[in-house]
Amino acid sequence: APNRREFTITARNYDFAPRRIEVMQDDLVKITLRSEDEPHSFVIDGYRIMRRVPAAGSTTFEFRADKTGTFPFYCGMTNSDAHGRMKGELVVSAR
Repeated sequence: APNRREFTITARNYDFAPRRIEVMQDDLVKITLRSEDEPHSFVIDGYRIMRRVPAAGSTTFEFRADKTGTFPFYCGMTNSDAHGRMKGELVVSAR
């Protein structure tokens, strides 16, 4: 049966921690994105997810991991080139 998986991802100094999250197909994934410095965003194109987090703030969202594979995530902010190096991956394994 699908599980509920919860993760906290911290954005700080133009980096995500952790950079990799792993779930099983059909899991309900809850992510709390926290910024410890300036505004950031979290984008997973393969799941059509884009969330922004304010400076020193947090945002929480959920989605069903219904597609298997490795999906890159990144910061989509464009006010500094350094945001472009903020990358990670979501790994969704088949049940």
